[in-house]
Amino acid sequence: MRVNCAKITALCLAIALTPIFALAAAPFRTDDPEPVEYRHGELYLFSQATHVKGGAEGSSVGVDVSYGIWPETELSFVAPLEFDTENNSGTQCGYGDTETGIKYRFLKEDTKGWRPQIAISPLLVLPTGNESKGLGTGHIHAFLPLWLQKSYGSWTTYGGGGYWINPGDENKDYWFFGWVLMRKLTDKLDLGGEFFYQTADTIEAKSSAGFNLGATYDITETHHLVFAAGRGIWHANATNEFSYYAAYEFTF
Repeated sequence: MRVNCAKITALCLAIALTPIFALAAAPFRTDDPEPVEYRHGELYLFSQATHVKGGAEGSSVGVDVSYGIWPETELSFVAPLEFDTENNSGTQCGYGDTETGIKYRFLKEDTKGWRPQIAISPLLVLPTGNESKGLGTGHIHAFLPLWLQKSYGSWTTYGGGGYWINPGDENKDYWFFGWVLMRKLTDKLDLGGEFFYQTADTIEAKSSAGFNLGATYDITETHHLVFAAGRGIWHANATNEFSYYAAYEFTF
């Protein structure tokens, strides 16, 4: 199983490095309300993982595409190659659950006043991954969030939260909240940090919280590097001893 996983990952990486694609992605769990511009798009090739006591899980390679299909409105699609590792049973690898969503900004920011920009961004997670191998949940999940953002000179802050509909045995619906503060250090480099909180998502679980520190670097106007890393603050052994997100972004 580990050999097959390595071969699939190597194939995806080889595809990702061809000139047809350029990589990208937002590094934080918290989203912002700014949609992709009308008739423009973003393509991200990313890797992410969360390590806990006894194992790790995440996406060895994933594709995240967003496109401005109407003014103030974007559609998004995420297709991941997932892995699930447990110390006692090895590694499983394969296609995971597919995410699709829409973002609509209904209020623009007042650049000279106090008013933030605000958007709704509902999404669905479709059960395309193999549940028995730990690569999917076997159920359709939905997230119903509201996001806000305000900029002040070289500083930008955004965040919000929403409600997860989380079906499944022993599962329960839960809330997620997060907030990010970013600062533009140079014309090419932005640095920032995120704090997030989540209520319990199963009957036996407890609420959790954590943080991430991240950066974006603009190689050119269309090519960008993105990275973030962090960990849990509460119950980290069971939820997030260490996590990372790395991507190469192409905007068009």
